[in-house]
Amino acid sequence: MPIRMRFTIWRPLATAATAALLATFLTPVAAAHPAPRQSEPVHSYDDAVREAVWVDTGHDGDGDGEDDRVAVDIVRPREPARQGRKIPVIMDASPYYSCCGRGNESQKKAYDADGDIDRMPLYYDNYFVPRGYAFVGVDLAGTNRSDGCVDVGGRSDIRSAKAVVDWLNGRAKAYTTRTGGERAAASWTNGRTGMIGKSWDGTIANGVAATGVEGLETIVPIAAISSWYDYYFSQGAPLYGSGPDWLSDYVNSPDARTQCDPVQQRLVDGAPRTGDWTGLWTERDYVKAAGDVKASVFLVHGMQDLNVRMQHVGPWWNALAKNGVDRKIWLSQTGHVDPFDFRRAEWVDTLHRWFDHELLGYDNGIDREPMADIERRPGQWETSRTWPPRSTATTTLRPGDGARPGVGTLGLRRDHGTETFTDDPALGETDWAAHIDESTPGKAGFVTGPLTRDLRLSGPSEVTVTARSSTPTAHLSAVLVDLGPATIRDYAGPGEGISTLTDRTCWGPSTPGDSSCYLETAAKTADVDFTVVSRGWADLGLHASKWRGRPLTPGKPYTLTLDLAATDHVVPAGHRLALIVAGTDEDLIDPPADTPTLTLDLSRTSARVPFVGGTAAFARATAGTATAAPAPAPLDGVSAPRTTHRVPEGGR
Repeated sequence: MPIRMRFTIWRPLATAATAALLATFLTPVAAAHPAPRQSEPVHSYDDAVREAVWVDTGHDGDGDGEDDRVAVDIVRPREPARQGRKIPVIMDASPYYSCCGRGNESQKKAYDADGDIDRMPLYYDNYFVPRGYAFVGVDLAGTNRSDGCVDVGGRSDIRSAKAVVDWLNGRAKAYTTRTGGERAAASWTNGRTGMIGKSWDGTIANGVAATGVEGLETIVPIAAISSWYDYYFSQGAPLYGSGPDWLSDYVNSPDARTQCDPVQQRLVDGAPRTGDWTGLWTERDYVKAAGDVKASVFLVHGMQDLNVRMQHVGPWWNALAKNGVDRKIWLSQTGHVDPFDFRRAEWVDTLHRWFDHELLGYDNGIDREPMADIERRPGQWETSRTWPPRSTATTTLRPGDGARPGVGTLGLRRDHGTETFTDDPALGETDWAAHIDESTPGKAGFVTGPLTRDLRLSGPSEVTVTARSSTPTAHLSAVLVDLGPATIRDYAGPGEGISTLTDRTCWGPSTPGDSSCYLETAAKTADVDFTVVSRGWADLGLHASKWRGRPLTPGKPYTLTLDLAATDHVVPAGHRLALIVAGTDEDLIDPPADTPTLTLDLSRTSARVPFVGGTAAFARATAGTATAAPAPAPLDGVSAPRTTHRVPEGGR
């Protein structure tokens, strides 16, 4: 078994005694040869080795009687092998290399006359290969030049990437062609691998890490899925009008489409539109396997991502923490956007230092830096030593009756009474928030008075409701809203918070076939009167079980807890904090079969919200404030989300 050595203070088994022992052995060498702190671009990119191999996955996903082989395109510096040195690998396993493209400019792989990679999408190879890394782009099974079938995060997807890590560590077979018998060895690598990728690519990194495969040292999942059920449903409420079979067909290669009907049918059968949990979702739930993760994790997500939503962050992050995994996180105000396009220079520098530390073992101090970077205002970031901060504690907030129907209060004291609203599938969170101070039939709103101090939320929330429905089916939405003027990224508009400019910046050397120069971007902002902070949705029919829904008895009260997505947001002094409970959130969940009227029992409805400083911080921020609603007036927000995504896309 290879020895795993990290220069880090995060590992709980790294004791002072071990550190002293290592110092005894390493100090003389270090004195003679000071340890490097940063890899430098000393290798030729123009002269790099560009080659392709096909790795045997050990799995016959397409049922042709032969193990599937996945295509692996490699760009690596030529000099280390000549010098007898082995190098680490940065790997992006993707279904998008031929069907849809990668990055903000939708780049696809291109090949020379010999079938070797001529253009690798994105900048990873241009930037890191001269610095002594190999870059490996893997076509997931069923895509581009690989055999097999796409099974949307299942065994085939994960095996096709894991097999490459195994090959890099001498545990799997690879061949020089798709069908031939000539073997290919990864003699040029030390096997230390880091996986990176956005959306589906980052999801694969999560899934491979959850296998515990040896040699995978770190993953960098960007806007990634941690449980595929939560991509298609939120506690039984459907998020899209189609299932994983549509997505599989969308990215399958032409060859795969001719032979993958059985896989397609299994995806249909295993993902009923009822929202019930099945074995298919268990196989695609990486959170439950977080205890097997050995790789460190640098997680990046947009807090306003309405494609791969923030519901994928909280459970995964907490499960990794429970397992003692080394972690780092960036949270932006954008939607589904890569950090290369919202914080480019800082991102490339940080990613460089991360890989140097995790794959080369350089003691560059990144492990001693704050765990979290959080975007507070467009382009303005702050850090947290830990995330959520250690002083964060959950506070139970209670809704109360207000001066007008549907316009209630939010505080610490339990109240009585009821609020009633009727599901209107034509309305959503921006409509509800815009009319928070008005008596409207489609929502129940509860608001604090203006805060006297800033109040920071950090982490996931829960909203427990007790409600009676007038119909056998009902969906519920709960949102937390910061009421007050702000300039935010326009996450609901085209670009999801960024604008693409016309000038380019370059990130490494280029070749005639592979440019390292990319269009610059800028923050696209909106001036608003409110900001939706966190969201959650559920089917009330799952009140008794998170696994299976059941019809409601009209008029009978049911209690259900909605899980709201993790966030990190400061509600400034002078703003108000609102809780809104309603039915269908237009374009974010699908409506139920019926059009219910729902009645909330306020005495049995509450929100558990993570405040930095806990209940005392909330009490101080709301002390002495009036809770009466202002005169009704519509508020301005971003345009209503129009999330037609059915693809955890690799583009912007």
